[in-house]
Amino acid sequence: MDDVSVGLFLAATFFGGLTTGVAGFAMGLVVSGVWLHVLTPIQTAVLIAGYGLVTQSYGIWKLRHALSWRNVAPFIIGGAIGVPIGTLLLTSYVNPAYVRTGVGLLLVLCSVYNLARPTFEPVGSRVPIDVGVGILNGLLGGLTGLTGIIVAIWCQLRGWPKDVQRTVFQPVNLAAMVLSTVSLSIAGVITMETIKLYLFGLPLMLAGLWCGFKLYGKLNDAAFRKVILLLLLASGLSLIVPALILRWTAVS
Repeated sequence: MDDVSVGLFLAATFFGGLTTGVAGFAMGLVVSGVWLHVLTPIQTAVLIAGYGLVTQSYGIWKLRHALSWRNVAPFIIGGAIGVPIGTLLLTSYVNPAYVRTGVGLLLVLCSVYNLARPTFEPVGSRVPIDVGVGILNGLLGGLTGLTGIIVAIWCQLRGWPKDVQRTVFQPVNLAAMVLSTVSLSIAGVITMETIKLYLFGLPLMLAGLWCGFKLYGKLNDAAFRKVILLLLLASGLSLIVPALILRWTAVS
């Protein structure tokens, strides 16, 4: 990479860590828009998974006082069921472009609607419902690569405090990152060049993560809710806009 590419890579890595420190997810959303211009898609996937192991583990450790594996287990179990199904549907039965556009539209509508509501009544749940949410979360992850989105929305609907929310969806994301890393390792796509890039960017990612947690400590529950909804809105737009550009290009 030339100096400009290196600078873009490091800047995106820092802001990816910062975003994860503040919100607990969405690093892939932040970095991929830049990394895909200077790295290969495989390198991007490997680095997102590799850095995700660090960011999610660090977040869980920092918020361990609020962690309840009893709350987390149903979502992880459901995700283990949903991911293979989503991957199978993606590779064999559905058009990924339609899926991404549809999911993106739902995310945009959901986030805009909830941003417009200053208050809401938290919903209740039971273990079977949480398992079902975990299945849907894994299904979406297998179809689109966006891990933790459904669980993040569900945590918002439950009205949990910000620490409790993060100690639910961050372990779910960590499990997804572990599965991704193992799969990429088995596929033999983790090269020495990518490992060197990982180590090169790691200090910037850790610095961003530390800064993000400092900002997180200044957020109350209402502000944290807005941050999550804005990131969900950005996730939805990231799925819709490329599809619209492709369609516009095809028509032109």
